[in-house]
Amino acid sequence: MAEEVTTKTSDLKLRLKKFWLDLLSYFNVANDLESQQDVEQSIRSGVDFKGSQLLVLIFAILVASLGLNTDSIPVVIGAMLISPLMGPIIGMGLGIGIADYELLRRSFKNISMAVLGSLAASAIYFLISPQYEGSSQLLARTSPSIYDVFVALFGGGAGFVGLAARNKGQVMPGVAIATSLMPPLCTAGYGLATMQMHFFLGALYLFFTNMVFILFATWIGVKILKYKAVVYQNTSRNRRVQTFVTIVVFCTVGVSCFLTYQMIRKNLFLAKAQAFVEQQMVFPNTQVLSHKEYMEGGKKYIDVTLIGTALPKDSLQLAMINKLDSLGLGGTILQIKQGFSVGNVTTTMTNPEKNFAEFYSIAQQELLTKQTTIDSLRDVIRYHDWFNKQSSEIAPEIKVLFPAVEDIAVSKMMVTSVEHFSPDTVSMVFIKARSPFLERDRKKLEEFLRVRLNDERMGLTVNPHGFPWPAKL
Repeated sequence: MAEEVTTKTSDLKLRLKKFWLDLLSYFNVANDLESQQDVEQSIRSGVDFKGSQLLVLIFAILVASLGLNTDSIPVVIGAMLISPLMGPIIGMGLGIGIADYELLRRSFKNISMAVLGSLAASAIYFLISPQYEGSSQLLARTSPSIYDVFVALFGGGAGFVGLAARNKGQVMPGVAIATSLMPPLCTAGYGLATMQMHFFLGALYLFFTNMVFILFATWIGVKILKYKAVVYQNTSRNRRVQTFVTIVVFCTVGVSCFLTYQMIRKNLFLAKAQAFVEQQMVFPNTQVLSHKEYMEGGKKYIDVTLIGTALPKDSLQLAMINKLDSLGLGGTILQIKQGFSVGNVTTTMTNPEKNFAEFYSIAQQELLTKQTTIDSLRDVIRYHDWFNKQSSEIAPEIKVLFPAVEDIAVSKMMVTSVEHFSPDTVSMVFIKARSPFLERDRKKLEEFLRVRLNDERMGLTVNPHGFPWPAKL
């Protein structure tokens, strides 16, 4: 029995080992790699920007600028595909990895010229372009974060493996799209042309981040594949260069982490602020026409424009600030504008056509509501006028029909239950009659008044005590 258990255990271990080896075989790239010499030759040939390579770069820059200018994603992707910027960046990574500082120097020189040429071409384009408002694609290229670091790192790793493998497939076009080298340079050119430094510096840092981590991924790939260093290497120089690159990588990661923290903090604020406006700023006869949440100079702002019945400014501001504190938005500057003035509304409009459409719709609703109220009040006034007219006309009729009646008072009265506080309106008639006023005469008078005043719930009181009847002359 013990021998059978031992045999089964051994078989299980062999199966697990075989499964593990089969699994590892899927990740074994040794048989799919080209020689170091062929890979180096391929990378070195793509380092230089001369002749056709330079022209292709200029055309790619202009295509990307057009795509960003018109906010066309397909055009931007097309520019990424034809861009030759990856060559010298991977060349720098290879140069550091194999200690070939001549290759590193040549790659750095070429990428520097490519960057300067790209900035000049895109700046010239945006100087003559009639459209100067930043599109969403442009704005997306000015907010580098830690996510861009990972995209560039993994994309650069995929690019180097694609160059080193025999079966290259469609790796490099995909890497060109993922690592996004062209759009940041075009955006930096836009910032240069329009003198907006936040565009220029943000986009240039995004390009620098992508470049550093593509380079870093190539360097790591060279080390993993154990490429041989050049024969004439200088050990101390090699150590200094690698130390410098390592410092640059860590500094870039640090800045990216800080920017990511700022981005997440801003996004959380925007989400909370929008929820605050949508859930808390709800009033019966007043609506939010437009709202804008933003951060500027380290401060948080919420601008709200209200339309409809004007609310007390001080009490509204105080109530909303208390709600801001309770929702974790303490310190936010809340700016509330009220009224129908289009001039005030346009100062906070981010989409004028949409906001004017909302303004028109809300104004129509407000007018309809007010017209309904006016019509209702007119009906009330019309009924009261009719009631008062009838009251004044029945006095002579009652004098003829009921000679014992001396004075009459007709009124609409509010009746409220003390226990249930349910108000109601009734018609009341008070009469002063000579005694005796018979019960049959009272009933006839009630029937007459109900028909005459068209009110079945009318009440009649005869000779009420203490009623202020008019004095006799």
